[in-house]
Amino acid sequence: MKRDCNSLCAISVIPCASVVNNRLINTEDTENHRGSQRKPLHDLSARLACVCGAIALVLCVALPARAQKESSNVSPDEEVIEVETDLVHLDVAVTDAEGLPVRELKPEDFTLYEDGVKRPFDFFNIEQRGGVERPVAIVFALDVSGSMTAREMERLRTAVGEFTRRLNRNSSTFAVMSFGMRVRTLQRFTSDLRKIDKAFDRLARDDAGLSTHAYDAVDDAVRLLERHAPRTRERQPVRRVVLLITDGFPVGDTVEPRLVIERANRVGVSVFSVTLPSYTRLIMPRRDRTRPLPTPLDVSGLIQRTGGTNVYASDDNFDELFRRLAEEVASAYVLSFYPSEEKRRDGRFHTLRVETKPGLFLKQNRPGYTGKNRRGETGSQPSVSAPR
Repeated sequence: MKRDCNSLCAISVIPCASVVNNRLINTEDTENHRGSQRKPLHDLSARLACVCGAIALVLCVALPARAQKESSNVSPDEEVIEVETDLVHLDVAVTDAEGLPVRELKPEDFTLYEDGVKRPFDFFNIEQRGGVERPVAIVFALDVSGSMTAREMERLRTAVGEFTRRLNRNSSTFAVMSFGMRVRTLQRFTSDLRKIDKAFDRLARDDAGLSTHAYDAVDDAVRLLERHAPRTRERQPVRRVVLLITDGFPVGDTVEPRLVIERANRVGVSVFSVTLPSYTRLIMPRRDRTRPLPTPLDVSGLIQRTGGTNVYASDDNFDELFRRLAEEVASAYVLSFYPSEEKRRDGRFHTLRVETKPGLFLKQNRPGYTGKNRRGETGSQPSVSAPR
């Protein structure tokens, strides 16, 4: 590092002087008759050279000091995941027979298979480190089509507010989108819960709309997470989540579910969905409304194949439902590894499967990864059923 700083000092000063001298020579060529102006230019040359040298000197001193400070903040026994393009992250959620998250599992409780062959993983990140829960980046995608009632809207606002308060303790960040005939971004990523609440003031019901572009909304949310969500916070990888809140009837989308699943898998996004009571009222007789009925979203595999969960809201369980969702979202483990050099560059899809202790249930946010081709582009992902 010291040698690099010395080089930096030399490199920083020399180009500055060269630029000034070059400007001086050009000026002399065109202004030989202005001999009286050369002295000020020489003074300017000296001053600029001094400024460049001073800046380089500051960088030489500041960079090693900053590196030393950052390294001193990491305890020797703390495993810090550096996010790199070749590092494959796999979010894994584990629940018991009652559907409750299982915490405090250890690396030896997991077995990772790549293309059906057991392999080690290089990093293991638990849902909490040093008492700090893992941060998440969440996009709320809210259905504002005419089938949603005003009462549902207001109860949803209250439940989402509690949801964000539970997760905001761990440096999480949130964004809000609405969709009906078209998708709108109401609030970009922020940790300010007041801005999230105010976004609900801008929700406008699309009573005249004939379409509910749920898949388009998820696709836009995944893109928003890919481009603008932080990848790490508090030296932990950020879990990326889309929370889709809808009546369960996607209509008129311009993007196929298969492509949305592929993009979510590539970016490492889990999609959770809340099906509102309006769906049950529309599709089922009153006597059967206690039994969940699969929605088109369930049939598409969007939730299952991204490691999420679909839950059905009733008229009286909004608060409890969102409380359990918040706990599940924040309780995933991260298994990370470096693929072999050959697989990183072969442009092919490679399956991933994780196993854990008997009697526990496991969900992973992606069925595999795709290596880059010779041009550095990620190949397409074939249709792969989600691991069970």
